[in-house]
Amino acid sequence: MTPRIGERDTLISGIGQSAIGRKLGRTGLSLTVEACLAAIADAGLSRDDIDGVSSYPGAMDASPGMSPTGVHELKDALRLPVNWFCGGAETPGQLGAVFNAIAAVSAGLANHVLVFRTVTESSAQTASRRASVVGGGGRVGGVMQWMVPFHAVSASNWVGMYTQRYMHDYGLTREQLAQIPLNARRHAALNPNAIFRDPLTLDDYMNARMISWPLCLFDCDIPCDGSSALIISRSDARADLRKVVDIEAIGSALHGRDSWDQRADLTEMASHDAAGMMWSRTDLKPADVDSAHLYDGFSYLNLQWLEALNFFRKGEAGGFLEGGESRIGLGGELPMNTNGGQLSGGRLHGYGYLHEACVQLRGEATGRQVANAQVSVVAAGGGPLGGCLLLTSGR
Repeated sequence: MTPRIGERDTLISGIGQSAIGRKLGRTGLSLTVEACLAAIADAGLSRDDIDGVSSYPGAMDASPGMSPTGVHELKDALRLPVNWFCGGAETPGQLGAVFNAIAAVSAGLANHVLVFRTVTESSAQTASRRASVVGGGGRVGGVMQWMVPFHAVSASNWVGMYTQRYMHDYGLTREQLAQIPLNARRHAALNPNAIFRDPLTLDDYMNARMISWPLCLFDCDIPCDGSSALIISRSDARADLRKVVDIEAIGSALHGRDSWDQRADLTEMASHDAAGMMWSRTDLKPADVDSAHLYDGFSYLNLQWLEALNFFRKGEAGGFLEGGESRIGLGGELPMNTNGGQLSGGRLHGYGYLHEACVQLRGEATGRQVANAQVSVVAAGGGPLGGCLLLTSGR
């Protein structure tokens, strides 16, 4: 049976972001409202037009600033007359809220769904109060009960081990891996909203303090405060909308174990399952992509997405990255993370990439515009979480 590509019944009609920075001292709701109102205005819609709301991972207090605002709070603040809403963490990674919105619009449950992701991690964290995947309460359950006793308490530990395995099997060097944060910093210098814009050199990288071998300080993304929002609308509303980005295909599959450490191949992650699904739903190929906006919560995850998305065969990404700016810079073969990613732009937990891809496809990335951008890929997540979208210019 030929699959129905339901995502093509939808499009991205508006985007918005709040102020982005370190320790802004603003509430999550304040930032969320700012981003959402900007997205509604960008689409040329009103609050009365919004009949759906979606967010990831929903309001939560377990990790400081990770998700300070949920669907119910935003709906009430904007007095939105919704017919459908959804917020939760059990999705194919951060972009699961977008996939849920696409499904709702495609199914006719809503016409315009407002999707948002908000973080206040920078303001929430202090010397005695840090973000943690372990959570509070003094009790550890689930998969963490097998990791915490061995002091593997952070994703930096888990990703560090994945990186070591890949280095062992395929010869990746730290100098090659360094090209990901160096590229992010070059692009962040062109983005006035980026957190870190000062130059970063290879010597800076190689001499930085180690976090979890072989990942150093510059391999880890930067906690910040900010909110990103977008609107998923019916494609047949195109004539009434100001600027649109088309959704060509999505990838949300998880075929392997729902685990960081129990996959059959520890040089692959959920990213490989999601990417395979996405390419199966389009006639476009990796060679058609003009810009890539790939998760760099840790630099190695960026490399994983490059190979999962079939830009290279397994083991070849390191050699490609060695070319640095000529390969992944603005004028390179595959411009990547043109807003500075999360390594320098700030940890907006996947949604900064989506915003940047839309800006590029709309030709609005002043100072960092990829020439004739028509096709972009967006990917977020690591380990057992992963989702990706292929977007095309609606111009």
